[in-house]
Amino acid sequence: MASDAADFLVKSILQNKVPREDEKKIMETVYIAGGCLWGVQHFFDKVPGVLATEAGRANGTTNTLDGSYDGYAECVKVTFDEKVTTVSKLMGHLFEIIDPYSQNKQGVDVGKKYRTGIYSTSARHLDEAKAFIEKREDRNKIVVEVLPLTNYVRSAEEHQHHLERYPEDCSFCHIPDKVLNKYRDN
Repeated sequence: MASDAADFLVKSILQNKVPREDEKKIMETVYIAGGCLWGVQHFFDKVPGVLATEAGRANGTTNTLDGSYDGYAECVKVTFDEKVTTVSKLMGHLFEIIDPYSQNKQGVDVGKKYRTGIYSTSARHLDEAKAFIEKREDRNKIVVEVLPLTNYVRSAEEHQHHLERYPEDCSFCHIPDKVLNKYRDN
């Protein structure tokens, strides 16, 4: 009798803890630059298929937040479920919140660190992003970088989910409020 109870307990735990093969998430990561990272993170936090975001810096030359500017782009590390969304769809979302023709400037934010781009350690991700741009009629005007990720530094805690904690700062964002909160209203 005790053995039956133990077997039932083990089966219950396994059924609740171990996802079926078709329920497993395929987690992938890309790094998306779209101007000031506060708005980019706020937007991508609720995009369908996005599992997690983290504010950071892509492709600088140092591993520190201290010191002078080192060539980085403000970015958001986006971890997503490839069964729900794709790099192409994420590129479509990025193009909802940026001016893809503007180099080193989004809204009032000006400087190389505000450039737009997508970075990854996966050649497949980069190929998919390049294909997204190549399919567009305006591809020759687009200045969005598609490059391998060479360095990533997590931003300070004060920048993580900043607009969640300080919604009054949304007024500083280059992304219009209706677009910024598009996926939050669902």
